[in-house]
Amino acid sequence: METPTRFSSCRGVAFEVKPHADPFAIVTTPTSQSLSNSKRIWPLDTSRVFPSSSQRSFSSVSSHFCDLDDDDEEEDAPESIFEKTYDVEKQNQLAAVHNNGIVGSTSKSEQPSKPSRKNESRLSVILLDQGLFTVYKRLFMLCLTFNVTGLVLAATGNFPYARNRAALFSIGNILALTLCRSEAFLRLVFWLAVKTLGRSWVPLFLKTATTSLLQSLGGIHSGCGVSSIAWLVYALVLTLKDRDNTSPEIIGVSSAILGLLCLSSLAAFPLVRHLHHNVFERTHRFAGWMALCLLWAFIMLTISYDPKSKSYSKELGSRLVRSQEYWFTVTITVQIILPWLTVRRVAVKVSSASGHASMIKLEGGIKAGILGRISPSPLSEWHAFGIISDGKKEHMMLAGAVGDFTKSLVSNPPSHLWVRQVHFAGLPYLVNMYDRVLLVATGSGICVFLSFLLQPSKADVYLLWVAKGVEQNFGEEIKEMVSGDLKEKLIIHDTAVQGRPNVSQLSVTAAKKWNVEVVIVTSNPEGSRDVVNSCKADGIPAFGPIWDS
Repeated sequence: METPTRFSSCRGVAFEVKPHADPFAIVTTPTSQSLSNSKRIWPLDTSRVFPSSSQRSFSSVSSHFCDLDDDDEEEDAPESIFEKTYDVEKQNQLAAVHNNGIVGSTSKSEQPSKPSRKNESRLSVILLDQGLFTVYKRLFMLCLTFNVTGLVLAATGNFPYARNRAALFSIGNILALTLCRSEAFLRLVFWLAVKTLGRSWVPLFLKTATTSLLQSLGGIHSGCGVSSIAWLVYALVLTLKDRDNTSPEIIGVSSAILGLLCLSSLAAFPLVRHLHHNVFERTHRFAGWMALCLLWAFIMLTISYDPKSKSYSKELGSRLVRSQEYWFTVTITVQIILPWLTVRRVAVKVSSASGHASMIKLEGGIKAGILGRISPSPLSEWHAFGIISDGKKEHMMLAGAVGDFTKSLVSNPPSHLWVRQVHFAGLPYLVNMYDRVLLVATGSGICVFLSFLLQPSKADVYLLWVAKGVEQNFGEEIKEMVSGDLKEKLIIHDTAVQGRPNVSQLSVTAAKKWNVEVVIVTSNPEGSRDVVNSCKADGIPAFGPIWDS
């Protein structure tokens, strides 16, 4: 049995990739006879969108809630498998397209045979799959280059301020990386971006450039993380050269901070993060907290230490106020503590339509495009999901049963969960920056976009959803949400009935049909990549999840 490859979500969508047949394979081009007999999916005809049980094929419900394939293989293999991932291969035939609508697919018996499987290094999937020159990697290199330039200038005596304040530059980088992960700060930044640029007269290139930047802030986060280590190493070297004017305590605390920063960075390395996500999350959190406590100790020791008397002064008030390091550390502390002040244990209602996913209901309406985090144990793990809400009394999260926590929601539904009341904005929130948007979702990725159907939106939103067993897997409630008054803006493709489509081709065709400005897709890594690349090849701006968005 093949082993699934698990990927973490791109801001709210958890997904898992099995090395099975390509879920995005292009279906066989029907003959004139098969075309006349094929089932067409018309946005206005819900009986076609949701076929009756007599029309439905007898294929089993997918073992993967987000899976578009029609295998019955069970998934639950260890995450330590390194080499397994499926290969997205291009078929030679095109899906049939009708001039007034999109043909759903051929019948199950007409589906193409499964493509051959090929092992790839997960390192290539994580680091290279989306290209060597992505915005994320460019931002990482920009931060690193900027800091390395400053280090070289300081070391050669051309930047005396940095040479004398190397620790400040390290703390400054920590402040920058903290802001790039601060949910409250980013919520404000995303809101300002939409408020400022969400106007029809703003050039499209400026909107798309802003979207690329905001989606890729993780590049700044990781670049500043590496840079903070480099500056701290430089500061320690200078301190050790002038150890007569410092104290052993300051050197010890600085060394401990350096060790914790290195540990945190190693835990965030892509392979460790994806193969052992819980290890990454806990190490990153607790090492960060310990480093922050030691940073406060470092600030107090350095400000109070008098190299002449080789003793510590008790009068710190005026020195602290004048210290840049102190104010940087205060800002870092506030940004880290703020989300934890909003953590609450709340009552939830958890239900499951198929055993392959759970619907988690919580009180309070939420704006469209906002994501949230829930946890069974707040100090050990948090899970991000897209939020479904009409903006009134309650909101919901749709969680596919692909991991230990999400499976436990199905097998042992909890009555309470921990939540962060500061919800965060991600790529879906930027829909409101545009005038006409096509949202493409596969599987449970639909949950990120459903709020745009349930509440008013500034943008004119269209939706293409490809999923397996819509009624069986997602339940009556989700079916009703996508069967509302906006059916002329929806294309729903149920692969259990219509077979596997070429999602990339469907997306390009729908984008041209509706004349949208931008396409936003939520799928697995290969699916998102293919849709984004296909749209861009046709001159349509498109965005999808990246591994560290």
